[in-house]
Amino acid sequence: MAAALGIGRFIYTPVLPSMIEDIGLSRGQAGLIAGANFAGYLAGALAAASPRLRGSQRGWMLYSLAASAITTAAIGTTSTLSWFLVLRFIGGAASAFVLVFASALVLQRLSAVGKSDLAAWHFAGVGIGITLSALLIKVLHELALDWRWVWFSAGALSFVAVFIVAALVPDITAPGPAAGRDRGVASPQLVSLIVAYGLFGFGYVITATFIVVIVRGSPDAGPHEYVIWLVFGLSAVPSVAAWSALAGRFGVLRAFALACFVEAIGVFVSVMPWSTVGLVIAAIFLGGTFMGITALGLMAVRLFAPGDARRALAGMTAAFGLGQAVGPVAAGYGFDLTGSFFLPSAVAVLGLFGAMLLALRIDDRRA
Repeated sequence: MAAALGIGRFIYTPVLPSMIEDIGLSRGQAGLIAGANFAGYLAGALAAASPRLRGSQRGWMLYSLAASAITTAAIGTTSTLSWFLVLRFIGGAASAFVLVFASALVLQRLSAVGKSDLAAWHFAGVGIGITLSALLIKVLHELALDWRWVWFSAGALSFVAVFIVAALVPDITAPGPAAGRDRGVASPQLVSLIVAYGLFGFGYVITATFIVVIVRGSPDAGPHEYVIWLVFGLSAVPSVAAWSALAGRFGVLRAFALACFVEAIGVFVSVMPWSTVGLVIAAIFLGGTFMGITALGLMAVRLFAPGDARRALAGMTAAFGLGQAVGPVAAGYGFDLTGSFFLPSAVAVLGLFGAMLLALRIDDRRA
């Protein structure tokens, strides 16, 4: 999770300002590259969930982890938009395969030994990878190495993870479908949840993609861009455990709604003229919620698809992936048209409020 998602998927955010300056990418092109990665994630997640996929889960995980590392390093070998799009699409698909199969193997193993409460540490890997990427970029900056070396180093670091994971994660035979039937007709509550998850995907990804670009554009906050990205990563590490605890106390849907509200505040303050303090708050609120909401959404599926939830999860994945793919493209070209991320971020805030209201409405209808 740290290598394929924390580094392979999210390192684009802190390295993006240097790529914009050195290559001359427009914000629209930068958003297009991010969108290609999320489109690849969508395609990979749906492919990984397909019942037609054959082979060892561990094998798919390791091959995908290697593909993520290779495509990450390969970004440093080109400055062509078309190759950026291809490599980021493949890398996105690889990261989705790692997420699906690593989660299946690790969570099944934890369940088998009665340690399911440790699952939050598995998802904390994303925040750990983001934190490592911040430290890596700071070191390379001190050595006066350009953005290409960031991709080379990130790819090499991710490739080391292939051998570590191979040694630590055993293969486990996948169980058959859970008892119960997927009736093939989605309930209104499930449809609302899928829409809410898609709005969350759109709402978080704009700031998650461009926050370091926003920081560099701030005269006061610019010198602290690595610190702010580090804060983002550190906030993500305990987030799944914290939001899961709140879900256990208040209910999954209410925790989902509250997390969307907190995240909306983070997105809003990221584009306010409050300089460093506002951007630190944005990093804490966004980093501290995006993985938590991801986990809560997947937990909520079980409320409305108690049997074989594969189709429901596929619907959630599709909505989430679509929101992620559209968000950066809309934000990038929105910046090119208006000269600011304010309007795209305002739309993102509305999307998160929509997700919050849908979750509360679903919860009321269940009561």
